[in-house]
Amino acid sequence: MSPEIILGVVGIYSLLLFVITWVTSRKANAEAFYKGNNRSPWYVIAYGMIGASLSGVTFMSVPGWVGSTKFSYLMMVLGYLLGYLIIATVLLPLYYRLNLTSIYSYLETRFGKYSYITGASFFMLSRTIGASFRMFLVAGVLQTFVLDAWGVPFSVTVACFVLLILLYTYEGGIKTIIWTDTLQTTFMLLSVVITTYIIRDSLGGSFEQLHKTIEESGLSQILVTDFHEKNHWLKQILAGMFITIVMTGLDQEMMQKNLSCRNLRDAQKNMLSFSVVLVGVNMLFLFLGALLHIYAAQKNIVIERSDDLFPTIALQHLPPLAGILFVIGVISAAYPSADGALTSLTTSFCIDILGLEKSKMSTSKKHTIRVSVHIGFAILLLLTIILFKRINDSAVVSKLFTVAGYTYGPLLGLYAFGLFTKRRIHDWFAPFICVASPLLCYLLNENSVKLLGGYQFGFELLLMNGLLTFVGLYSVSRSKHMNHS
Repeated sequence: MSPEIILGVVGIYSLLLFVITWVTSRKANAEAFYKGNNRSPWYVIAYGMIGASLSGVTFMSVPGWVGSTKFSYLMMVLGYLLGYLIIATVLLPLYYRLNLTSIYSYLETRFGKYSYITGASFFMLSRTIGASFRMFLVAGVLQTFVLDAWGVPFSVTVACFVLLILLYTYEGGIKTIIWTDTLQTTFMLLSVVITTYIIRDSLGGSFEQLHKTIEESGLSQILVTDFHEKNHWLKQILAGMFITIVMTGLDQEMMQKNLSCRNLRDAQKNMLSFSVVLVGVNMLFLFLGALLHIYAAQKNIVIERSDDLFPTIALQHLPPLAGILFVIGVISAAYPSADGALTSLTTSFCIDILGLEKSKMSTSKKHTIRVSVHIGFAILLLLTIILFKRINDSAVVSKLFTVAGYTYGPLLGLYAFGLFTKRRIHDWFAPFICVASPLLCYLLNENSVKLLGGYQFGFELLLMNGLLTFVGLYSVSRSKHMNHS
């Protein structure tokens, strides 16, 4: 498949995004940027959130994981359902009752300024590293399979990618993203479905026969019963539930879309319907992953990294249509992750750090500041992606992404303590506790095999992180009815 065709597909796709941007961002104001004027249809948000939840990492990684973890990821997906149920019944009512634009404003109401800024800062750190990592993977695919052939530097590739996202989000914000996510979800799902049919035709036989082949290969194993394993079924369910709570329910990017619904009931319908559909979509990814591994085995295709399985087969071994669909799918998965991150980072910084929502400065000055912050975060994402490239060590970059995940633990501890106790804390201690908790968890994870008799932490490390934060906050708390000391 020629680089010219791939680049042409990216260009046409980007043009479609700008058409949607032009339609949705006309006469957009700050309220439209932050909350879509609270007029976003819940079913549109639910559909678009599929693409936002399944980033470029998911698009390439989940099919690749099937080779080593089989279908055990499905247990985590079932945990997602429980997490979304808790968000819909506990967190969304809280956010709507307080009429929040930034969800971290709750921390100021409950604890004070230091806790508030700490929570927002941890989100911005996590989202900056996480979004940069996802864009780094997608830009790497385009660089390897397209732009290296033309001698285009990686920094130019990333700059163009970030610039496109900046241009179609800086004015309309969440109002635009609601609709661009819909387009991107559609193309991503079409890509996976049609690619599955193309691989089926290449392998020969019906879906029933292929399903039998998958079962015989052992790739369809769902339950892992060895508790020492990272993907033990119970660990996976708990991990899925708590990861969903913190990375959706306590994440400004994901909640900003939900808060743009007309009312709480619409937001809850959005969340619950989206969660059910997401199970089916993830099952489709796992099925595709099994087919890709079977295809690679039959054709003697050797893949060094699991993330390269899908792009290598789609772009180098299947008919050109499969390659085009892969490119469409991967950019459809990447754009929602990047545009949502840029908008939510701008929102959090403007409201949580600069206090624009409560400021009495003129509307035009607020707009100028918001646009400047938006551009600033775009530059920050660009520099972070280039830094990942300069590190040039996938293991190190992966660890940075993992560390970013640790920073959601303090948010879990802060919100759990606020929701499930009535105690007050000495607010200025909060930053120190929230920094110490992920550091301790990182050290524990790195030495768990030696210290805990071979035990390996999986995603349950997030629970440990939140628990340490909770205990730390309790140690500096006092009863609500006690006098200040």
